[in-house]
Amino acid sequence: MNSVVTQLEWAPDRRPKIGWKEILTKALPWVGPPLLFGLRLWVSVCLALFVAFWLQLDNPFWAGTSAAIVCQPYLGASLRKSRYRLIGTVVGAVTIVVLTAWFPQNRILFFVGLAVWCGMCAFAATLFRNFASYAASLAGYTATIIAADTLGATGGASSEVFMLAVTRASEICIGIVCAGVVIAGTDFGGAPRRLAALFAATSAEIATRFGSTLAVAGLVSFDAEQPVRRELVRQVIALDPLMDQAIGESSALHYYSPVLQAAIDGLFAALASWRTVAARLTRMPLDTVRQEVDPVLHNVPEELRYVPSPGATAPWMTDPIGMKCRCDAAVRTLLAMPTSTPSRRLLADQTADMLAGFAAVLDALALLVADNPHPRSRALSAWFYVPDWLPLFINAGRAFVTIGAVELFWVATAWPNGAVALVFTAIMVLLFSPKADQASGGAMAFTLGTTIVIPFAAIIKFAVLPGHETFPAFCLALGLYLIPIGFGVAYTRQPALSAVWTAMAFNFIPLLQPTNQMSFDTAQFYNSALAILAGCAMAMLSFRLLPPLSPGLRTARLLALTLRDLRRLAIDRLPTSAADWQGRIYARLTALPDSAEPLQRGQLLVALLVGTEIIGLRRIVPDFRLTSDLCSALQALAQGNSPAAIAQLTLLDHRLASMADLGAQTSLATRARSRILAITDALIQHRVYFDTGAPT
Repeated sequence: MNSVVTQLEWAPDRRPKIGWKEILTKALPWVGPPLLFGLRLWVSVCLALFVAFWLQLDNPFWAGTSAAIVCQPYLGASLRKSRYRLIGTVVGAVTIVVLTAWFPQNRILFFVGLAVWCGMCAFAATLFRNFASYAASLAGYTATIIAADTLGATGGASSEVFMLAVTRASEICIGIVCAGVVIAGTDFGGAPRRLAALFAATSAEIATRFGSTLAVAGLVSFDAEQPVRRELVRQVIALDPLMDQAIGESSALHYYSPVLQAAIDGLFAALASWRTVAARLTRMPLDTVRQEVDPVLHNVPEELRYVPSPGATAPWMTDPIGMKCRCDAAVRTLLAMPTSTPSRRLLADQTADMLAGFAAVLDALALLVADNPHPRSRALSAWFYVPDWLPLFINAGRAFVTIGAVELFWVATAWPNGAVALVFTAIMVLLFSPKADQASGGAMAFTLGTTIVIPFAAIIKFAVLPGHETFPAFCLALGLYLIPIGFGVAYTRQPALSAVWTAMAFNFIPLLQPTNQMSFDTAQFYNSALAILAGCAMAMLSFRLLPPLSPGLRTARLLALTLRDLRRLAIDRLPTSAADWQGRIYARLTALPDSAEPLQRGQLLVALLVGTEIIGLRRIVPDFRLTSDLCSALQALAQGNSPAAIAQLTLLDHRLASMADLGAQTSLATRARSRILAITDALIQHRVYFDTGAPT
């Protein structure tokens, strides 16, 4: 036994040894980008402070703070944010000058006007998306920053508002420009390529799954791809922020942004058409399915007919222009294909709609990867669709009440640092209002990050900086903090932790308050820190007392509003075109919370389909003088009575069939009957949704 133990103890370790080179090679892809962002953040802040020091500005820390805010891990996000931050800064500065001119001697009306302006900015920040939303938030808290300096320590009036506005706006703009220069000079981007890859991957998966649906038609009597299709809706929704980043990296993409939006809409349309085809196939007799499917499948481009290898996106990426031409040709063929049954007409038309959606995606891919100089553009809709007005008014009311409460507390207590608390309350309330269900948790995490950063700022200011008088030494001291914090910002993927790291990056410079002649007054530092923390806490409390709508309630409202609009459309109280109806529903699909149930996403797709088919029927049925029959069916639909609507639609279908048998516009009658089939299938499958509540 001892000999065996001895042999084991002295046996050589045959496991392969991993050297430092292998460890670094494996770690570099994970560690390199976050570390590079930390360096960019540090250089951006230092450059902004250097320019502000050189220009002898009053509060150069706003330049450094702006640089830290604008600096983002991705080039497109940074440049896009910089542009909108410039716009928001100018609008906020002009607003506060005008507000001061209106109420030069009336402090109460000035405070009310400032609170109203912040409420309007919160409304606009919720109305817009992505970086346009950020610009609206910035317009509000830029005005608050300038107002805090204008009103002095205790809310007194000042006649220097114009110069203060110019100075603060200049400090902020310096930070924006410096961060933009650093990011643009060290990052070559890649958002267009990432967006193209996601477009191609999502489209390839939809095409593959649709091909599977057609391939198994007649073999199964259920929709096996339904869960996947509903999950794909969520993936399409997630493309919107990346599209904004890609636009930020290229002026050409900015000019052709309708092409990218049309691609996202095209994917929604493809999913809706796929759902309609799948619902029809599950309701057809198994012995006749192949007879209906095979003629349609024969006209689908070969690249979409077969299942590619996992993860393959070719020829979506390699030949988008050629593939788009084949899709357009297939659309024309399917729409003109003679059909003898409504089911085959439905399959052909919906497949054509799906291919038209893919053509829009291929237009975008040609712009993103093939450098097509003249993509097919689509004009933006004249209407701006708002999914739900209630969250906008809630956020506006919260901002008005919170800003007003802090203003009242500042005036009542004559707190010398009340202006600082007001500024940071406005910043947090306006920045987190558009975050919906993440606002409360994000505000709490941001407050936690602000609490953590205070001792770090105190150490740098009172233990490190007093022994270093030169600007290079000052920059090295900043690097000790900003580089690891920037690494954490870029590396973290969890929203709560990301808000903590972001607060630690943003609030460091305002706490440090670097100036040409540094002040090391500990009382002033801790008073400012207390004011910043109080402002953050007040904003966090406002989200607790006036919480945003929960994800479940927002989803329920979007579904209810869609059903209300569909019923109004059915009784002709919502006169609209198919494009307007689709734009309305696409906006609500995009606004769905990420936690929405797959069934709820499917219900919005069904409402999209039913509304489109109703509009189509209204154009066809009058040619057969059956308008009263259609109105009876739609009236039942508007009353939430799906069985009656189905019965009336079935009667309308029989009358159209009898007219077609007599040779009266056979192809048009078949297309109308296919639309009736699509609506009937939707009402049967989602009767609970369509019969919910009372009609409007």
